Amino acid sequence: MTIATPGRLYGVGIGPGDPELLTLKAHRILTSVPVIAYPTQKNGASVARAIVAQFIPPDRAEIPIPLPFSTQRSALPEYDIAAEKIGDRLNAGQDVAVLCEGDPMLYGTFMYLFQRLAHQFPTEIVPGISSTLASAAMLGAPIAYRTDVLSIIPATLDETTLRDRLSGVDAAVLIKVGRHFAKVRTILAELKLLERALYIERATHPNQRIIAITEVDPAEVPYWSLILIPSQIQV
Repeated sequence: MTIATPGRLYGVGIGPGDPELLTLKAHRILTSVPVIAYPTQKNGASVARAIVAQFIPPDRAEIPIPLPFSTQRSALPEYDIAAEKIGDRLNAGQDVAVLCEGDPMLYGTFMYLFQRLAHQFPTEIVPGISSTLASAAMLGAPIAYRTDVLSIIPATLDETTLRDRLSGVDAAVLIKVGRHFAKVRTILAELKLLERALYIERATHPNQRIIAITEVDPAEVPYWSLILIPSQIQV
Protein backbone atom coordinates (compact mmCIF):
# COMPACT_ATOMS: atom_id res chain seq x y z
CA MET A 1 0.00 0.00 0.00
CA THR A 2 1.41 3.38 -1.01
CA ILE A 3 1.27 6.05 1.66
CA ALA A 4 0.63 9.52 0.27
CA THR A 5 3.29 12.14 0.79
CA PRO A 6 1.78 14.73 3.18
CA GLY A 7 0.54 17.93 1.62
CA ARG A 8 2.01 21.33 2.42
CA LEU A 9 0.27 23.77 4.74
CA TYR A 10 0.33 27.40 3.65
CA GLY A 11 -0.48 30.34 5.90
CA VAL A 12 -1.36 32.97 3.30
CA GLY A 13 -1.44 36.63 4.25
CA ILE A 14 -3.99 38.29 1.98
CA GLY A 15 -3.53 41.86 3.11
CA PRO A 16 -5.92 44.35 4.73
CA GLY A 17 -8.77 44.31 2.23
CA ASP A 18 -7.89 45.67 -1.20
CA PRO A 19 -7.41 42.63 -3.52
CA GLU A 20 -4.75 44.55 -5.46
CA LEU A 21 -2.53 44.44 -2.37
CA LEU A 22 -2.29 40.66 -2.63
CA THR A 23 1.29 39.51 -3.27
CA LEU A 24 2.21 37.62 -6.42
CA LYS A 25 3.19 34.62 -4.31
CA ALA A 26 -0.12 34.58 -2.48
CA HIS A 27 -1.92 34.74 -5.82
CA ARG A 28 0.09 31.84 -7.22
CA ILE A 29 -0.70 29.65 -4.23
CA LEU A 30 -4.39 30.55 -4.12
CA THR A 31 -4.83 29.65 -7.77
CA SER A 32 -2.95 26.36 -7.55
CA VAL A 33 -3.71 24.59 -4.23
CA PRO A 34 -6.62 22.11 -4.19
CA VAL A 35 -7.95 23.13 -0.76
CA ILE A 36 -8.56 26.57 0.75
CA ALA A 37 -9.52 27.21 4.38
CA TYR A 38 -10.65 30.48 5.93
CA PRO A 39 -12.26 31.88 9.10
CA THR A 40 -15.96 32.75 9.05
CA GLN A 41 -18.33 34.59 11.31
CA LYS A 42 -21.21 32.80 13.00
CA ASN A 43 -23.48 33.71 10.10
CA GLY A 44 -21.10 32.05 7.65
CA ALA A 45 -19.75 35.26 6.13
CA SER A 46 -16.01 35.45 5.61
CA VAL A 47 -14.17 38.73 5.21
CA ALA A 48 -11.00 36.84 4.27
CA ARG A 49 -12.65 34.84 1.50
CA ALA A 50 -14.45 37.91 0.16
CA ILE A 51 -11.12 39.69 -0.33
CA VAL A 52 -9.76 37.01 -2.66
CA ALA A 53 -12.99 35.50 -4.01
CA GLN A 54 -12.15 36.50 -7.58
CA PHE A 55 -8.94 34.45 -7.45
CA ILE A 56 -10.39 31.19 -6.12
CA PRO A 57 -11.08 28.68 -8.93
CA PRO A 58 -14.60 27.18 -8.79
CA ASP A 59 -13.38 23.60 -8.44
CA ARG A 60 -11.48 24.15 -5.20
CA ALA A 61 -12.45 22.33 -2.00
CA GLU A 62 -13.11 24.77 0.85
CA ILE A 63 -12.95 24.46 4.64
CA PRO A 64 -14.85 27.21 6.47
CA ILE A 65 -13.68 27.79 10.04
CA PRO A 66 -16.47 29.32 12.18
CA LEU A 67 -14.87 31.51 14.85
CA PRO A 68 -16.53 33.74 17.45
CA PHE A 69 -14.77 36.98 18.34
CA SER A 70 -12.95 36.21 21.57
CA THR A 71 -9.87 37.32 23.49
CA GLN A 72 -9.24 33.64 24.28
CA ARG A 73 -9.03 32.48 20.67
CA SER A 74 -6.05 30.18 21.13
CA ALA A 75 -8.09 27.90 23.39
CA LEU A 76 -11.21 27.73 21.22
CA PRO A 77 -12.32 24.16 20.35
CA GLU A 78 -13.13 25.44 16.84
CA TYR A 79 -9.41 25.50 16.14
CA ASP A 80 -9.07 21.86 17.13
CA ILE A 81 -11.93 20.93 14.81
CA ALA A 82 -10.45 22.98 11.95
CA ALA A 83 -6.98 21.52 12.53
CA GLU A 84 -8.40 18.00 12.30
CA LYS A 85 -10.19 18.75 9.02
CA ILE A 86 -7.12 20.40 7.54
CA GLY A 87 -4.91 17.58 8.83
CA ASP A 88 -7.09 15.00 7.05
CA ARG A 89 -6.53 16.80 3.74
CA LEU A 90 -2.81 17.13 4.36
CA ASN A 91 -2.50 13.45 5.27
CA ALA A 92 -4.23 12.65 1.98
CA GLY A 93 -1.45 14.46 0.16
CA GLN A 94 -3.36 17.65 -0.62
CA ASP A 95 -1.88 21.10 -0.11
CA VAL A 96 -4.01 23.48 1.96
CA ALA A 97 -3.89 27.28 1.96
CA VAL A 98 -5.31 28.99 5.03
CA LEU A 99 -6.39 32.58 4.32
CA CYS A 100 -5.41 35.17 6.87
CA GLU A 101 -6.27 38.86 6.70
CA GLY A 102 -3.23 41.09 7.09
CA ASP A 103 -0.15 39.05 7.98
CA PRO A 104 -0.43 35.47 9.32
CA MET A 105 2.11 36.00 12.10
CA LEU A 106 0.89 39.36 13.43
CA TYR A 107 -2.26 38.78 15.49
CA GLY A 108 -3.34 36.42 12.74
CA THR A 109 -5.90 33.64 13.11
CA PHE A 110 -3.50 31.32 11.31
CA MET A 111 -1.10 31.32 14.27
CA TYR A 112 -3.37 29.03 16.26
CA LEU A 113 -3.53 26.50 13.43
CA PHE A 114 0.22 26.84 13.02
CA GLN A 115 0.64 25.83 16.66
CA ARG A 116 -1.45 22.72 16.10
CA LEU A 117 -0.18 21.58 12.70
CA ALA A 118 3.28 22.92 11.84
CA HIS A 119 5.11 20.21 13.80
CA GLN A 120 3.29 17.53 11.80
CA PHE A 121 3.33 18.86 8.24
CA PRO A 122 5.62 20.90 5.98
CA THR A 123 4.51 24.48 6.44
CA GLU A 124 5.16 27.73 4.60
CA ILE A 125 4.18 31.25 5.63
CA VAL A 126 3.35 33.84 2.97
CA PRO A 127 3.63 37.33 4.49
CA GLY A 128 0.90 39.86 3.86
CA ILE A 129 0.45 43.60 4.26
CA SER A 130 -0.78 44.30 7.76
CA SER A 131 -3.66 46.71 8.41
CA THR A 132 -1.33 48.60 10.76
CA LEU A 133 0.86 49.56 7.82
CA ALA A 134 -1.93 49.93 5.28
CA SER A 135 -3.74 52.32 7.61
CA ALA A 136 -0.73 54.62 7.80
CA ALA A 137 -0.69 54.75 4.00
CA MET A 138 -4.42 55.50 3.82
CA LEU A 139 -4.10 58.19 6.49
CA GLY A 140 -1.00 59.68 4.86
CA ALA A 141 0.80 59.58 8.18
CA PRO A 142 4.46 58.48 8.55
CA ILE A 143 4.51 56.14 11.54
CA ALA A 144 8.00 56.36 13.03
CA TYR A 145 11.14 58.39 12.43
CA ARG A 146 14.79 57.49 13.04
CA THR A 147 15.11 55.85 16.47
CA ASP A 148 11.43 56.12 17.42
CA VAL A 149 9.86 52.96 18.81
CA LEU A 150 6.53 51.76 17.42
CA SER A 151 4.13 50.01 19.81
CA ILE A 152 1.24 47.87 18.57
CA ILE A 153 -1.31 47.71 21.38
CA PRO A 154 -4.61 45.78 21.55
CA ALA A 155 -7.41 48.03 22.80
CA THR A 156 -8.80 44.97 24.56
CA LEU A 157 -6.30 45.46 27.40
CA ASP A 158 -7.70 46.56 30.74
CA GLU A 159 -7.72 50.29 31.46
CA THR A 160 -4.75 50.31 33.83
CA THR A 161 -2.51 48.27 31.52
CA LEU A 162 -3.56 50.25 28.48
CA ARG A 163 -2.75 53.56 30.16
CA ASP A 164 0.63 52.21 31.23
CA ARG A 165 1.50 50.98 27.72
CA LEU A 166 0.52 54.30 26.14
CA SER A 167 2.43 56.45 28.59
CA GLY A 168 5.51 57.84 26.92
CA VAL A 169 5.06 56.13 23.53
CA ASP A 170 6.91 57.50 20.50
CA ALA A 171 4.34 56.06 18.11
CA ALA A 172 1.54 53.56 18.54
CA VAL A 173 -1.13 51.63 16.69
CA LEU A 174 -4.20 50.65 18.71
CA ILE A 175 -5.91 47.64 17.16
CA LYS A 176 -9.19 45.82 17.89
CA VAL A 177 -10.74 49.10 18.96
CA GLY A 178 -14.43 48.25 18.42
CA ARG A 179 -16.43 48.47 21.65
CA HIS A 180 -13.34 49.65 23.53
CA PHE A 181 -13.28 53.00 21.75
CA ALA A 182 -14.68 55.11 24.59
CA LYS A 183 -12.11 53.73 27.03
CA VAL A 184 -9.29 54.36 24.60
CA ARG A 185 -10.37 57.91 23.79
CA THR A 186 -10.59 58.80 27.50
CA ILE A 187 -7.07 57.51 28.11
CA LEU A 188 -5.67 59.31 25.07
CA ALA A 189 -7.19 62.56 26.33
CA GLU A 190 -5.68 62.02 29.79
CA LEU A 191 -2.23 61.41 28.28
CA LYS A 192 -2.44 64.42 25.93
CA LEU A 193 -2.33 62.12 22.88
CA LEU A 194 -5.77 62.83 21.47
CA GLU A 195 -4.62 65.63 19.17
CA ARG A 196 -2.13 63.27 17.50
CA ALA A 197 -4.52 60.33 17.25
CA LEU A 198 -5.93 59.36 13.83
CA TYR A 199 -8.93 57.06 13.38
CA ILE A 200 -9.72 54.73 10.47
CA GLU A 201 -12.24 51.95 9.81
CA ARG A 202 -11.82 49.03 7.40
CA ALA A 203 -8.60 50.29 5.85
CA THR A 204 -8.38 49.76 2.05
CA HIS A 205 -11.87 48.17 1.87
CA PRO A 206 -14.46 49.80 -0.43
CA ASN A 207 -16.29 51.04 2.70
CA GLN A 208 -13.15 52.46 4.32
CA ARG A 209 -13.93 55.42 6.58
CA ILE A 210 -11.61 58.08 7.99
CA ILE A 211 -13.08 60.50 10.50
CA ALA A 212 -11.76 62.90 13.13
CA ILE A 213 -11.44 60.97 16.36
CA THR A 214 -13.40 63.61 18.27
CA GLU A 215 -16.37 63.03 15.96
CA VAL A 216 -16.52 59.24 16.27
CA ASP A 217 -19.66 57.75 17.81
CA PRO A 218 -18.50 55.02 20.22
CA ALA A 219 -21.68 53.06 19.57
CA GLU A 220 -20.87 52.73 15.86
CA VAL A 221 -17.20 51.72 15.98
CA PRO A 222 -16.68 48.37 14.19
CA TYR A 223 -14.21 45.69 15.21
CA TRP A 224 -12.21 46.44 12.05
CA SER A 225 -11.01 49.85 13.18
CA LEU A 226 -7.78 51.19 14.59
CA ILE A 227 -6.21 54.34 15.96
CA LEU A 228 -2.80 55.51 14.82
CA ILE A 229 -0.64 57.78 16.94
CA PRO A 230 2.19 58.74 14.59
CA SER A 231 5.57 60.01 15.72
CA GLN A 232 5.81 63.74 16.08
CA ILE A 233 7.27 65.36 12.97
CA GLN A 234 11.05 65.52 12.97
CA VAL A 235 12.78 67.90 10.57
